[in-house]
Amino acid sequence: MSHELISRSSDLKKLRDEGYDIEERDGYLLVKHIPYVNSQKEVKYGTFVCKLHLAGNETAKPDTHVVYFAGEYPHRADGTKLTGIEHGSARQELLPGVWVDHSFSNKPPGSSGYENYHLQITRYVELLAVQAEAIDANATARTFPVYEANEEESVFKYIDTASSRAQITMVTKKLELARVGIVGLGGSGSYVLDLIAKTPIKEIHLFDGDLFSQHNAFRSPGAPTVGELRQRLTKVAFYKEKYSAMRRGIIDHPSAIDATNVADLQAMDFVFLCLDKGAAKKLIVDKLEEFGKSFIDVGMGIELQNNQLLGILRVTTSTPSQRAARRRIPFQDGTADNAYDTNIQIADVNALNAALAVIKWKKLWQFYLDLEKEHNSTYMIDGNELNNEEQA
Repeated sequence: MSHELISRSSDLKKLRDEGYDIEERDGYLLVKHIPYVNSQKEVKYGTFVCKLHLAGNETAKPDTHVVYFAGEYPHRADGTKLTGIEHGSARQELLPGVWVDHSFSNKPPGSSGYENYHLQITRYVELLAVQAEAIDANATARTFPVYEANEEESVFKYIDTASSRAQITMVTKKLELARVGIVGLGGSGSYVLDLIAKTPIKEIHLFDGDLFSQHNAFRSPGAPTVGELRQRLTKVAFYKEKYSAMRRGIIDHPSAIDATNVADLQAMDFVFLCLDKGAAKKLIVDKLEEFGKSFIDVGMGIELQNNQLLGILRVTTSTPSQRAARRRIPFQDGTADNAYDTNIQIADVNALNAALAVIKWKKLWQFYLDLEKEHNSTYMIDGNELNNEEQA
């Protein structure tokens, strides 16, 4: 398949995004898995083939309304022949290994022909599929096959059909930041990575100097193998390997942020702070504010009381226009004043803390509607209460 031709041609890209199984081969468009009814009133699947009219490296307006079809001749659900589209029947090899059996003719309203290949193909699909659907309600040409994507086309290694299927591609594009950093890949930080890895950020920079250990497996996404645990990889190397299977642009920095490398954060468009060391965090917060950066800091404090767990989660947002939330971030280590610095971490609570942070980040980029514009949120586990503070 010519990824460049499809990505540059809005009509072909729309077919692909809507879930059609398409392939461009030597100047021809193949649209596979087209449901139709044969003469025995059975639902079968065939392939449309049509010659592409090109203008350089993208499609032009189709120069013919005729398409070829590989399969039996289509019939109506009652078994009668679909004569309205009949054009010709002769088995022939259009391309090496590409055989067709029939050609169909269905002129669009007016006499100017189809404006693009999306309109042409979907019209022919409709004519055949409606008969198949009358017999089998699950018959569809929109199978959403897996399409690989090259580096020029997408940061992902396969096409994001979740956005196209939900028709939110333009909303998702708002998240195409150049660089986002995650400082700390413990429980919450690893879930932040899991969530933002599914967005079209060009580069995700991971900052952490610790090894991925056995206890991390029980408070992080995924399921590492015994062999992977025995490798004793750094957290950033471990997660880079995992998420590089899905996307490009995972950049690992196998060291904690301190005075010697805090300047690396100046290149970030946004930063998630997911570390529990208050003193180290103060240096980072000071520098991020000096750099004029927006960031989100997360914290959680879980306590054991009467053989039950209770606690609080915090999501604090800081932007150049609203730094008031800074007073919500604890900078102490191991003191009673820092209720968010405890050793107890649970996967579901880590995941919730990360999800709240990522949702707030998406609000900042107008992916989600933000009515409260809160810059500090706390969630109480025992009362199931979410409180917003520091509204802009």
